[in-house]
Amino acid sequence: MSVKLGETAPDFSLPTDGGGRVTLSAEKGKSVVLYFYPKDDTSGCTAEAEAFRDAFGEFSRAGAVVIGLSKDKVAAHDKFKAKYGLPFILASDETGDACEKYEVWVEKSLYGRKYMGIERSTFLIDPEGVVRAIWRKVKVKGHAAAVLKAVEAL
Repeated sequence: MSVKLGETAPDFSLPTDGGGRVTLSAEKGKSVVLYFYPKDDTSGCTAEAEAFRDAFGEFSRAGAVVIGLSKDKVAAHDKFKAKYGLPFILASDETGDACEKYEVWVEKSLYGRKYMGIERSTFLIDPEGVVRAIWRKVKVKGHAAAVLKAVEAL
């Protein structure tokens, strides 16, 4: 499956922090910022989460829901959310199904060693469930602000 601009976003239903569950199709009527990140409580992922946290009020005023998604267990999400005061949903994709649907589970390389991991990516989904923007290989600095600008332009 390939995620393309202008097409319906692949649906998923995943467990979340706090013992909840999030289903993308249930968010219809709201814009959704779906951001995939490699691992809870690592430097880049923490900086990205803090940037979305700091702009959360603006995302909310623009009518957007923010969902962070990684393969971490729900318990790790609970700790990460509490430690950094994250006000948005953290979804747990332990099986990797959503990561596969959104094509963010990719081969990566670190110091010449190849391994599989999540490519930091963000998808902006409009209130009708259509993908309106895609950011792949995200650089954290300035990213949340760029996503907010896109949300406000919807």
